[in-house]
Amino acid sequence: QLQLVGSGGGLVQPGGSLRLSCAAFGFSLDYYSLGWFRQAPGKEREGVACLSASGRVTNYAGSVKGRFTISKDNTKNTAYLQMNSLKPEDTAVYYCARDPSGLCVSGPIKNEEFEVWDRGTQVTVSS
Repeated sequence: QLQLVGSGGGLVQPGGSLRLSCAAFGFSLDYYSLGWFRQAPGKEREGVACLSASGRVTNYAGSVKGRFTISKDNTKNTAYLQMNSLKPEDTAVYYCARDPSGLCVSGPIKNEEFEVWDRGTQVTVSS
């Protein structure tokens, strides 16, 4: 069964760190690019980061650039989002999804290019 399973969310204080994981089942991340998205209450879902199938190309939203790092471990068929220097405005439900194109292009990371979404994991940044 094709699915992505996200984990690693939780409550963290401002300035803290979290690492989200996204495990792939039924397909190999070797052949798909991977994106992380987030949706805060009352806001639209926004693309946070993407990683090409090759693992060599990344793209980040301006709001997280320099603080978040996307990566993957093909041997574990799992992608990660390392989040540092977290801010209250990072509070959201975070989703991972795959892109069959295998690409990660510059510019806004668009929802419609991605498929096979996980159920989301809550990240709350609060003191």
